[in-house]
Amino acid sequence: MRRAVFLDRDGTINVEVGYISDPAQVRLLPGAARAIAGMREAGLAVVAVSNQSGIARGRFGLEQMLAVQAEVERQLREEAGAALDAFYYCPHHPEGVVEPYAMVCDCRKPGIGMLERAAREMSLSLEGSFMVGDKRIDVACGNRAGLTSLLVTSGMPLDPVASPAEEPAATLPGLDAAARWILARLAQGVGR
Repeated sequence: MRRAVFLDRDGTINVEVGYISDPAQVRLLPGAARAIAGMREAGLAVVAVSNQSGIARGRFGLEQMLAVQAEVERQLREEAGAALDAFYYCPHHPEGVVEPYAMVCDCRKPGIGMLERAAREMSLSLEGSFMVGDKRIDVACGNRAGLTSLLVTSGMPLDPVASPAEEPAATLPGLDAAARWILARLAQGVGR
């Protein structure tokens, strides 16, 4: 089974702007496209997993979120010929106001539902895989699933560590540095 790098989207791949709802707001973070291309060239699946509670909160609709994602993918291709293997999102939030998205679910990070679904649908191995994100919930999600989790400081200001479940294997400035870290570990045979 193929190993993967699971990426948060906003703040990891593209600039964090809060509830992004317009494709015109999309700006890739420096080096993100090259990082994704390099990880795929190394044989890793690259899968974005994103909480999109703005849908449940009524801040934007599903169509707007998908248009933003299409622009992220267009910019990845244009900048470095990069592509994601897949994009999974959670539209739910327990305090949402839009039915049927106002609910507790297992896919909302730090839950691992999106990772498990991707592994099942794409024949991916969670063992030996990685999670990269700019929030503690990304780290907790990866750690819960048994992944090596990396925290990047390219997004929102970091919350203090609340528990050992939120401790990353490393904290790095951005996705480009995280990709170098991952590829170096693989070259050393770590995690095989």
